[in-house]
Amino acid sequence: MRFPENFLWGVATAAYQIEGAVNEDGRGPSIWDTFSHTPGKVLHSDTGDIACDHYHRLEEDLDLMASLGIRAYRFSVAWPRIQPEGSGLANQKGLDFYRRLVAGLRERSIEPTLTLYHWDLPQALEDRGGWTVRETSERFAEYAGIVYEALKGEVGAWITLNEPWVSAWLGYGAGVHAPGRRDISEALAATHHLLLGHGLAVENMRSLGGNDRIGITLNLSPVRAASEDAADTEAARLVDGNANRLYLDPLFRGAYPEDMLQHYASESDFSFVRDGDLETIAAPLDFLGVNYYMRHTVRAAAEEGRSRFPGMRAEMLIPPGAQTTAMGWPVEPDALTELLVRIDREYTQVPIYITENGAAFYDYADPEGDVDDEERIEFLDSHFRAAHEAIEQGVNLAAYFVWSLLDNFEWAEGYSKRFGIVYVDYPTQRRIPKMSARWYADVIRRNGPPDTNE
Repeated sequence: MRFPENFLWGVATAAYQIEGAVNEDGRGPSIWDTFSHTPGKVLHSDTGDIACDHYHRLEEDLDLMASLGIRAYRFSVAWPRIQPEGSGLANQKGLDFYRRLVAGLRERSIEPTLTLYHWDLPQALEDRGGWTVRETSERFAEYAGIVYEALKGEVGAWITLNEPWVSAWLGYGAGVHAPGRRDISEALAATHHLLLGHGLAVENMRSLGGNDRIGITLNLSPVRAASEDAADTEAARLVDGNANRLYLDPLFRGAYPEDMLQHYASESDFSFVRDGDLETIAAPLDFLGVNYYMRHTVRAAAEEGRSRFPGMRAEMLIPPGAQTTAMGWPVEPDALTELLVRIDREYTQVPIYITENGAAFYDYADPEGDVDDEERIEFLDSHFRAAHEAIEQGVNLAAYFVWSLLDNFEWAEGYSKRFGIVYVDYPTQRRIPKMSARWYADVIRRNGPPDTNE
């Protein structure tokens, strides 16, 4: 089983999850600094103050990737390192860090893939309304232009936003991520202003010249009703509308799904959508980034409760017999094939990058200092094969980034969940490649997973 020639095999990280150094070289506070330091918001009151100390261990981590044969590295830029207050002139020390990062990748023949926004909004902008107000979209476009001007021509691919659904619905709707608000109307406004910020950023970056590839990353999941009952089927339609179509439709069809506008009519009049906004959002992309972790099997819920999908009256189920990860997420690789084929058939034929796929398991270093994570190898192997099946069905899949290079700060779960192919011993910051890291190095060398009889 071999992938197409020049297929891009990579790993991914995010700034707040690994960098640390939150008060160094002019960096300002982000909403995740504030959220993680608020009692009760993050497990064990963990914060990203130190994280993996990547800011000080850059060269070590670059050498680590090179030793594993990694071909591409997806990282994010911390907006508060570039504009501590979310606007104004660039902080040159912040830009210099990412210049060193990109140069170090190029020296090691690793393709840089840069995410402009992975959830660390400058706190100063949140204080003025955050993603619920239009100003943040405009400030984001300015910030994108600053970073693009500094690094264009050196970065292989640019991702405007990572998972705007999570930013909007877990941050402003369910309140379990920063900034911790719980208001459906605010989540809807945030959805639009995130997408508008993406469109304005694309517009600004392209006005600055260069031939760099520009895209966006969405977290997408096939949705399946738990039964043929009409209520469950309706719940599945609504969840699909919220999790998938509310983002895919404006990006590729220039309109929000009509059934979603009707569903949310009691929550919002959508007056934040202005003439021309949807044309801006639907600007052509060079690729689509897809983060895939699980299928959503849903049933109707009698009460709202603490749903992952506020306002849906829907709850997720674990399918009978399904393996689960340490996050409690079901492992269903066939759903990845289903998702990729749907995107190709219903939305776009631009190249697709799987920008995140991975799993947390209960990893530990044994007395010999090794980390045997066979479950992760099985997980990745099955998902690589599912991705290959999508290619066989005609999907233009061009890249696959494993989440994550390092164990790291897992947002509201703190340091309790380990997604890395490299184990991090946090007290010493020692990096220990897991068995999956060595296995993945072999996948990259082969350009595909090993034959099943090997």
